[in-house]
Amino acid sequence: MLQYFITSKTRRKIITVFSKYPDYRVHVRGLAKLIREDPGNVARELERLHRIKYVSSAKQGNTKLYWVNQDFSIYKELQSIVLKTTRKTK
Repeated sequence: MLQYFITSKTRRKIITVFSKYPDYRVHVRGLAKLIREDPGNVARELERLHRIKYVSSAKQGNTKLYWVNQDFSIYKELQSIVLKTTRKTK
């Protein structure tokens, strides 16, 4: 269902991870490995999500970490949609 509203597969996977694990802080390569996508594509999507303030970022040593901005205006609604559409059926 989510694929009809968010056309980028990589962006969908990123939003799904951050919706399921809102306290998760991760670097580009770690997230790319987790969602099995190319790190270049993940970095590009994270930058897009950072521009609209869906994710926040900070440098930690030589690494840039990303996490979801839970104060994003539609975060709770988006999280609810993700959780409803990714639930396993019995």
